[in-house]
Amino acid sequence: MYSIKVKIIIILVFLNIKYSSQKLVEISGPGLDPELIVMPARYFYVNFTFVDDKSYTPDLASKFAVEISGKTRKGNHCRIWVNKLDRKDGSFIVRYKIYETCYDFSINLYYNSKPIKGSPFIYKGPIQADQCNCPHEDFESWLKEYNCVKSYEQIDNDLKYFKEIDMKKKLQRIVEKFNRPESTSYCHYVIKDNKIYRTCYGKHVGFNMFADNILLSLTRKAMFPDVELVINLGDWPLVSKGSELLPVFSWCGSHDTMDIVMPTYDITESTLENMGRVTLDILSVQGGVELPWWQREEKAIWRGRDSRSERLKLVDIARDHPDLFNVSLTNFFFFREKENEYGPKQPHISFFKFFDYKYQVNIDGTVAAYRFPYLLAGGGLVLKQDSPYYEHFYSQLHDWEHFVPVKRDLSDLVDRLQWARSHDKDAYQIANNAKKFATENLSPQHIFCYHALLFWEWSKRIKSEVTIEENMTHVPQPTFDCDCKNIRFKEEL
Repeated sequence: MYSIKVKIIIILVFLNIKYSSQKLVEISGPGLDPELIVMPARYFYVNFTFVDDKSYTPDLASKFAVEISGKTRKGNHCRIWVNKLDRKDGSFIVRYKIYETCYDFSINLYYNSKPIKGSPFIYKGPIQADQCNCPHEDFESWLKEYNCVKSYEQIDNDLKYFKEIDMKKKLQRIVEKFNRPESTSYCHYVIKDNKIYRTCYGKHVGFNMFADNILLSLTRKAMFPDVELVINLGDWPLVSKGSELLPVFSWCGSHDTMDIVMPTYDITESTLENMGRVTLDILSVQGGVELPWWQREEKAIWRGRDSRSERLKLVDIARDHPDLFNVSLTNFFFFREKENEYGPKQPHISFFKFFDYKYQVNIDGTVAAYRFPYLLAGGGLVLKQDSPYYEHFYSQLHDWEHFVPVKRDLSDLVDRLQWARSHDKDAYQIANNAKKFATENLSPQHIFCYHALLFWEWSKRIKSEVTIEENMTHVPQPTFDCDCKNIRFKEEL
């Protein structure tokens, strides 16, 4: 039998553990503000800070439960899809997708069947589905409510040369200079009274769907200023340094060009199709990693097609060092005559399997390798080839802090990899820095914010009247039944 004193101590210890574990659960993210921040999939983070990636065990996922519910205006249950992503380090991403306007909305979080401190989170509503065309009347206020930062260095640098732009004259010069239908395709967009119009030039304009979709999504969220812009639909930037300064928006920049850089179509699509038809996005990568760092194989992995000669050289290096690399080409197009030498080509593997290895090699394709954001998010150490190409976020990264730099000719790749293997603690820290950077700068909210701020700042520079030309095609919003401003129902509540 325990004495009374021992019983009291046991009770106090139990209460202290319970109280501490409640306090040590951090909950944050835009999905906790669903009335103001509308996205295809809303998301937030739940971090059990008393667990880390070394003390993590799979039973944590079974102890953590999520329930999200709401009602329609008629009182029926809202259609909501909830997805819990286990980051295997004591933290989770909870994302949810709603398919209709919801009221009486609640987010319930449980640990060991007990409500986590602060839960449930209750919202009166309306909570809008992303397809709802319910724009905020003031664009600048919407930026603040969406928790967008005030500026990006890359945007400032890209736009600093443009002042008081006459887009009529600039468009004419762009059409004259880049009239190469077989090799160059682009679209002229006009947003007028929050409606989207475009005219496309070139033979291969199918990628206009990516530009269409981000503009449609943004104009559903806020009333855009009238603006016009030209979006390059190819991978290669167009405006060479030293040539006439023309405002062309591109998905990739380079040291030799002056294009205005947007987030790539790849990360934009993964943002717009989150919990949709794509499976690879910044959030799912973090939830798809199966092994903690210390259980991963100490090799560098790479898969890809033959779009650059350095990729062939990587195969040579890997063959000389099979103990250090797992490398294969998955397709031959640019160097078909060398397939016998560098093949046979191997089937694709799941991107998530890249993170069964501690190290990932990032080599340019035709331009920057658009997989880079996902490699950063996966918690591996990225060995990044030096490159003249860049995406919208590269200026925020620092070598030896977020990645390990490798010379363009890969001549120091083996040395860099051997350094990582002999400095495991440092390599692990760089990998964690990269994952943190991706979470804080490349998640869906940030992709929306970057586009919005870029187009907002651009609109301020246009001094010519924004008009709709006769040959322009209207890009309509999808038809969707929403309760944008149901004042009567709010009063009845």
